[in-house]
Amino acid sequence: MSQSATISPTSTTPPKRTNIIGVRFSKLGKLYHFRAGRHTLEKADRVVVETRKGKQLGEVVQFIAPDDNNRRRMRTILRKATPRDLVLQQVWAAKNLDALITCREKAFKLKLEDVKFIRAVYNYDGSWITIYYSTENRKMSLRSLKPDMEATLKTRVEMQLIGPRDVAKMLGGFGACGGPRCCSTFLTEFSPVSIKMAKEQGISLSPNEITGMCGRLRCCLVYEYDQYVEARKKLPKAKTRIGTPKGEGRVIDVRVMRDSAVVALDSGERIEVFRDQLQPLKEYKALQEKAAGGCSKHEGGACDCGSKK
Repeated sequence: MSQSATISPTSTTPPKRTNIIGVRFSKLGKLYHFRAGRHTLEKADRVVVETRKGKQLGEVVQFIAPDDNNRRRMRTILRKATPRDLVLQQVWAAKNLDALITCREKAFKLKLEDVKFIRAVYNYDGSWITIYYSTENRKMSLRSLKPDMEATLKTRVEMQLIGPRDVAKMLGGFGACGGPRCCSTFLTEFSPVSIKMAKEQGISLSPNEITGMCGRLRCCLVYEYDQYVEARKKLPKAKTRIGTPKGEGRVIDVRVMRDSAVVALDSGERIEVFRDQLQPLKEYKALQEKAAGGCSKHEGGACDCGSKK
């Protein structure tokens, strides 16, 4: 009696979707975490959420695995956005420029100097507007301007101070390299940048070379910094005595991306030597001395460990 084999079909059930979503309110804005609740969502869906700045309309960017850090103080989305919500967002976005002009005019009448108003942004239903400004005057107060703007615009107004990098991000334009600014093209957050990063990459410390259009160190100094650090670990440091196929010399320059070093030979000649041809004399001489010293464990010639072989 033959018995037919039963083959279980391959499961095509998609993996369980996490209930925590990442929502972004602008193209290059920060990512905020919310709970999806009972709503079935997909990437690129628009949702309405409650935030510190009232109701906002954002886009679902990704689904996030839950952990102990993002379980706390997390709000649930209110609902999926409707076609009416999307139309409202377009209507109020068209009024952003008029609100910014109004703000600048009132600031001029109030004689508020040393302050630049960069952008005004309504939320999707016009119940809240955020006005971004920049100033180097730490004593600057906009208390007289805010109530005047609320009375004129008939909505709640928030004045938010931003730094030079955020100003450059909002204004856009081109960077010192001639291409579009990174901050207004793809950067969603700013990474810490230091002079050390420029030194490690051998970049001139001239302000024109390392300063961006915002007046701060260029964001691009971060991009290849880790690669330079790792590559330098495999190359000798400057002023180190080194062996080459043409004799001994001293390292006067390190070309990290070429994986080589420029060596000044004792004969006076300068050559470029790649890493696989470099001989670390310090380590080599240390090994020679150790080998010539024999075995340190056995005295009187009674050595059987083979260190002299």
